[in-house]
Parts: sequence; C-alpha cells; structure tokens
Amino acid sequence: SQQIQFADDMQEFTKFPTKTGRRSLSRSISQSSTDSYSSAASYTDSSDDEVSPREKQQTNSKGSSNFCVKNIKQAEFGRREIEIAEQDMSALISLRKRAQGEKPLAGAKIVGCTHITAQTAVLIETLCALGAQCRWSACNIYSTQNEVAAALAEAGVAVFAWKGESEDDFWWCIDRCVNIDGWQANMILDDGGDLTHWVYKKYPNVFKKIRGIVEESVTGVHRQLSKAGKLCVPAMNVNDSVTKQKFDNLYCCRESILDGLKRTTDVMFGGKQVVVCGYGEVGKGCCAALKALGAIVYVTEIDPICALQACMDGFRVVKLSEVIRQVDVVITCTGNKNVVTREHLDRMKNSCIVCNMGHSNTEIDVTSLRTPELTWERVRSQVDHVIWPDGKRVVLLAEGRLLNLSCSTVPTFVLSITATTQALALIELYNAPEGRYKQDVYLLPKKMDEYVASLHLPSFDAHLTELTDDQAKYLGLNKNGPFKPNYY
Repeated sequence: SQQIQFADDMQEFTKFPTKTGRRSLSRSISQSSTDSYSSAASYTDSSDDEVSPREKQQTNSKGSSNFCVKNIKQAEFGRREIEIAEQDMSALISLRKRAQGEKPLAGAKIVGCTHITAQTAVLIETLCALGAQCRWSACNIYSTQNEVAAALAEAGVAVFAWKGESEDDFWWCIDRCVNIDGWQANMILDDGGDLTHWVYKKYPNVFKKIRGIVEESVTGVHRQLSKAGKLCVPAMNVNDSVTKQKFDNLYCCRESILDGLKRTTDVMFGGKQVVVCGYGEVGKGCCAALKALGAIVYVTEIDPICALQACMDGFRVVKLSEVIRQVDVVITCTGNKNVVTREHLDRMKNSCIVCNMGHSNTEIDVTSLRTPELTWERVRSQVDHVIWPDGKRVVLLAEGRLLNLSCSTVPTFVLSITATTQALALIELYNAPEGRYKQDVYLLPKKMDEYVASLHLPSFDAHLTELTDDQAKYLGLNKNGPFKPNYY
C-alpha cells in the first residue's frame, strides 16, 4: 500500500510544474572554481600521501576497479558511518521503502557531483535502490570522507573522489565520471554547476541527451540561468525550494558557522565585532547564531529588502570598507565573487579571521594573497596565517572554500531534507512526460516541498491538524495541500 500511496503522491505533484522567474539574472553570475586558482596541491591533510590515488591499482571484493578512492580497505569503517547517518535520515529511508518496488528511476544513469559524505552516500544508495545507475565525483576538494567513498566503491558505485584533491585531480575525477565508453549519462545531479559546466563544454553530444539537471546551490543555478539561452535541458532548482532554503541554508548554517569557527580557531565570540557579507538565508542563520553568543554583528547587503530585514533584526547595515579596520571576523555568504578584495585584506587588523560560508570559493580573493611579499604559514588543518611584511597576520580558513563542509560537519537531519528533495526532483524530471518541462530552470512543485516536510515530522512526534471541509472551502484550499502559493 505504501507503493500505491507513493504513486498517488507523485501524481499529485506533477500537476503543478513551476518556472523559476528570470529575476535572478540581473545579479552577478558567480564564477566557478574553474576560474579560480587553487593551491590544494601544495599541502594536503594526511601523512600517508606518498602515492596519489590516481596511481594506485585498487579493486573491490567483487573484482571491480571502476572507481578511484584513497583506500578501498577503509570500506568497512565507511559502511558503519553510512549506517549511523541512516538513523537520522528516516525520511529518505522511508522514501526508499515506499518506492523500491516500482523502481521509478529504472534506466536512469545519473552522474553526480556533490560533497561525498555519509549523508550523500545515503542519497546515492537510495537512488540505486530506486533503479538508477550512478557515477559520482566530489564538488569540493576538501569535503570528501575517504572511508565513505571507499564504502560506496565497495558497494559497486563508480566513485572518483578523495579528500585533498588538487585542482587537476578535481577535473580529472569529473571527467572520469562522464567520459566512458558504452555508458551514457541521462541525468545530472550537481552542486555548484561544475559538472554541468564541464559536460556542456567538453561533451556537447552527451549534454544534448540529458533528460534533466538537478542543481543544489545558488551559484550553480545562476550559472545555469546565465546560459538559459543555451540550456537545451530542463533543470530543477532545488536550492530555492522552501525545504532547502529554510533548513539547509538557514537552520543548518545557524549551527555550523559556530562549529566551524570553534573547531579551527577556538575563538571566543562574546563582544567580538563580526561582519557578515550577505543577508540571505545563510547570512540570516550566521547572524542569529553570532548575536546569540554576544557578538557585535554588522551586515553588508546589495538588496534593499534583505538590508531592511537585517535592520529589523537589530543589525547595522554597512559597507565593508567602513568597518574593515575594526572587525575581528569577516564571513562571506553571497555566492558572488571578489566580495573581500586584496584592498580589504590589506586594511584588516592583526589576527582578523576570514572565512566563507557561500558555495563558491571566489568570494574571497585568495589568489591576490599569493604574492612574494606575503608569507603563508599552515598552523593546523584548514587554517593558514597569511603574514604581511610588517608582521600583521590574517587568519584564513579553508583557503576561502566552504567553511562548514571543509572544517566541520553538517547535521545529518538537515541533509536528509535536502537529499529527499533532490531524490524527488530527479524522479520528477526523469518520469515527466515529453513537453511538461521546457529547456529552462524550474522550481520544485510546492506539493513536493510539503511532502518532504511531512516525511520528517514523525521524528519529532509532530502531529498535523487537518482542515475540515468547511475550513478548506473558506480558505479556498485543497485539504491535502498545497497550502502555500508557489512563490512562497
């Protein structure tokens, strides 16, 4: 009956495809890590690094070598991590159970580029259980959990990723996922747009045959919108669905900003002056957490509505150049590029901490710091002191890459929400009848957002109130939803 229920649910969703408006096009399109210089190769975290994984010949217990991970022998440890993550991802597991029988992704060949962690492994294995074949690479050179990548490789997923890849490795891994004889991807799941960008540029014939793209980050969505004229594939923008925005971007960053900063610097926040660049959902989460610990928080913003929200929440809205000399911490959350420039960095006070919570590693102009007069000192994993000739230091975290995934972990429960949304978006695009989705970027139907949320309520023992027929008629709603308009 669960399966029949699932089929009904899916049918219900598919009535309302909604277009993402073009309004976001006017904002600056963020460049990807393609355009940025990375120094990850110059130092990695682990000491057993004599041989690059690319040089090693490894096979899993079934004799397959269709993967490239740090050490396949860590698979058992990784499996345990995945099992622990499953405990807190009950919604995804329940989706897996409901839809396993009818295999809604049978025949789907999904190429993915996301963070490779125990939580995304639960998503990848759910997609496989629903009938898909998957090939996977990492969207961030630091966030891969090696033991989880090994467990996926052992389970037969073609995964190409390890922690501390160089920029060259990063693109090599993406290429290995796409460029193979006899296996033609027909779906893309991307975080940041790097994979989409690569397939579009290097393998246009593969790109033309893709049935749909699911994209998770603001950066990636902007990059796809910017090519909307050339986008010959329907894309689903998961980032702007309510369940992703409010939970992953707001509530998750509210917790992980403190976690990342504490783990790397042990900083005390009471009375510290902090500037948060951008007051979108990520910025709102960061500001709320910092304020609660007694920090003095400034906000920079380009959007008058977000700026007004910051004012109403009790934050001073300033230009970065006005406060750069006095702040103790600078946090970027814009998804844009060159938000913190070399000029800003030159004017910072001694021991100022600089980090990035946005997706793109271009928000802080790290490249401008690689000049002969500045000395770089690695003080601990993911923490660099950049020292000016007069002895001033700036503390740079994760080389300007994503703080919460590079320096700490993200709560499993939040990732369950995002992953369930991604899985439903893939099922929707893959099974959509010809012509429902044009060559454009769409939002997930609101009914689907509500379904994802409802799957997560049992873990809080939360009970929804049901409208009476009379109440539903009064509000002009269907008793079963959707309860909010698509733009909400």
